[in-house]
Amino acid sequence: MFIVKLGGRTQNDPALPAALAALWRATNGGVVVVHGGGDQISTLQRLRGEEPVFVGGRRVTTDTALELVRMVLSGLANKQMVSALVAAGAPAVGISGEDAALLRATPIDVATFGHSGTPAAVDPKLVHALLAAGFLPVISPVAAREAESGGGAYNVNGDDAAAAIAAALGADELFLMADVPGVLDGDKTLVPRLTLDDAQALVTSGVAGGGMAAKLDACAQALAGGVHRVRIGDLAALTVPEAGTAIVARVDATDAVSSR
Repeated sequence: MFIVKLGGRTQNDPALPAALAALWRATNGGVVVVHGGGDQISTLQRLRGEEPVFVGGRRVTTDTALELVRMVLSGLANKQMVSALVAAGAPAVGISGEDAALLRATPIDVATFGHSGTPAAVDPKLVHALLAAGFLPVISPVAAREAESGGGAYNVNGDDAAAAIAAALGADELFLMADVPGVLDGDKTLVPRLTLDDAQALVTSGVAGGGMAAKLDACAQALAGGVHRVRIGDLAALTVPEAGTAIVARVDATDAVSSR
C-alpha cells in the first residue's frame, strides 16, 4: 500500500496525473492519494478580506476560513484531481475525511488555531471498500469532529491526515510530495536520510521551518503508527525509491524498499 500526500503547489504539475496513474497500475491498485490546496484557500481568504495566518506550518482556521477549506479541499481541489486522474486512466473517486467519518479530529488549540484539528481516529472501511472495488481513493483532509453530536468539521493539515490514514491502513510507504527534492540542510543540499533526532534538530535550528517542519512532524507520527517507510520528495522522486529524503526512527533502522 502506497499513500501519496500532494501539496497544493505540486497538484498543479501537468505531469502529476499520469505519474500517479502509472503508480496505481504498477502497484495493482495499491495507491491512496491525500491532497491539500492551501494556495487556493489563501487566495479566496484574501478575496474575502482575511489575511491567511500560519503557526508552525499549520493554518489558523477562522469561521470564514473553515467555509473556504470545505469549499476548496472537498470541492474544487478534490474534483480537479479526480478529473485529471480519470483522464489519465486511473479510476479515481473523491472523498473527504468527513465521509463515513473516515477521519475524526480534535482541536489543536482553539485559542491559537481556531477550527484546525489534529487526527484523533481513522475508520478506514470506506477506503478499503474503494480499493477492493478497484478504485483509487482521493481524500480531502477535512475531518469530522470527534465526540460532537452536532456535526461540523475541522481543517486538518494534509500531512497529518496522510500520516494518520497511512498508519490506519498499515501502509508500506508514505510519500509526502513537496516542491523541493527533499529535506535540505543549511547549505541547501539534499539530505538523503534522516533519523527522527536529526529531523528534530533541523526544526529546532530553524533550518527546516514552516511546511517542511510540519512534514517532518507528520513523518514521526507515521513511523510511530507503524508505517514501514516514509519519504519526502518531489514528483521526480515518486517512483524512484532511492530519491528524496527517507525518514527513519533510528540510525540503525532498516529502510527497505517497499513492494511496488
